[in-house]
Amino acid sequence: MAYLRRSVLSIFVFMVASMPLCAAERTQIVEFMQVTGFDVSLESLRVSARDAPTMLGLDADDFGLSWTRLADRLFEPEALKRDALEILQQALHDDVLEHAAAFYGSELGQRLVVAENESHFLDSADRREEGEQLAAALIARSSPQPQYFIDMAENIGSVGASIKSYREVQVRFLMAASAAGLIEQRFDELDLRAMLAQQDEEARAVIERGLVMSNAYTYRDFTDVEMQAYRDALATEMMIEVYALMNAIHFTIMADRYEKIAVEMVKLRPSQEL
Repeated sequence: MAYLRRSVLSIFVFMVASMPLCAAERTQIVEFMQVTGFDVSLESLRVSARDAPTMLGLDADDFGLSWTRLADRLFEPEALKRDALEILQQALHDDVLEHAAAFYGSELGQRLVVAENESHFLDSADRREEGEQLAAALIARSSPQPQYFIDMAENIGSVGASIKSYREVQVRFLMAASAAGLIEQRFDELDLRAMLAQQDEEARAVIERGLVMSNAYTYRDFTDVEMQAYRDALATEMMIEVYALMNAIHFTIMADRYEKIAVEMVKLRPSQEL
């Protein structure tokens, strides 16, 4: 596996391991992860592993229990949180941490966190169907919430970050799978990136179409005034910085884990029960 370059996550971990840790800062960041719900969003990355075999034209069900065990091991929640914590210790400024923690620690902020944490693990099909109905109801009463949802996504760069992260994960996963002999096809990385980039506009359209419906479901118990307050909070410079960092951490951890999945999948066989 000489091809596999050192991942960004590994570099962060190496840097942190070379520096003394401050217990107070570490405790502060653990509390930040909990109050913002970032710890739960990291746990939900396990759900994304279901798509890994699909990228290779395979089906996770074909691998049976062995696939479940592999995904559970590589996406073990506490390990994900440790990786994120080590990056946050180096990159998160105190004033930004305090700003985000103050908002999400408020009564409104905590209700938002509960709703968002719940949405991470809901079945997408059920959420989509009810979300369509809720979105239609918002539009029917001329609610400003659909526009707020779009504004919120633009403020935190969620659409662009989702596409960029997914494409990068695809590239690193496919390149690793090819190098490991998991698939026969060989790729030139530049050509692969160019090929996948052609699908970006289509992906953006799909994400944007589902944005209002998804958020209509997630924030179904919030008023127009509360959602306006959330939209305005996400538009602040410090909150934008927080989400840029959290988006980057999500992407880094996912890319790192998917490279490892590609290597580990070589050892599995369809329908193998360990």
